[in-house]
Amino acid sequence: MPTTTPPATEHQARWDELVRDPSLRDLPYKVETNATGQIVLSPHTAEHADLQEDIQDLLRAHAPDGRQPPEYPITTADGVKQADVVWMSAERRGEMKKTGDPPTLAPEICVEVLSPNNRWANIEEKIELYREAGADEVWVVDTDRQVRFFGEEEMEASTFAPDFPTAV
Repeated sequence: MPTTTPPATEHQARWDELVRDPSLRDLPYKVETNATGQIVLSPHTAEHADLQEDIQDLLRAHAPDGRQPPEYPITTADGVKQADVVWMSAERRGEMKKTGDPPTLAPEICVEVLSPNNRWANIEEKIELYREAGADEVWVVDTDRQVRFFGEEEMEASTFAPDFPTAV
């Protein structure tokens, strides 16, 4: 299970600095950091936000015993990343809180919604980063709203929400 290491605490301290910066509070972008603490901005479309909400609604229906917040920050080996939607059990959330804010332990499920400007190599890296941080599954929703499920390898369906549709 991931633990708080000196690089992770540096990422957490940098994130805290960014959260407190009034000039960054109202940006209409997804904000992440890279391994050196630089800010990485990703603009979203209304369609992207609608798709995030659709995923949350489906998670409520197919995995009702957990929380499913959007834009969830997770401290990774490559800075703080924000999964578009996550799903976590109450037990996992308790474990995550012990690792700091943003947590170094990922929720059970991290979902990435692709934008037209995403490159697959970047998504593969995020899958690996979330898995290294303890995510059991990473879901990738493409621009055609098709869902791919990844655990140790690609899966036909989620183990947490086996009836979750393969298209949103």
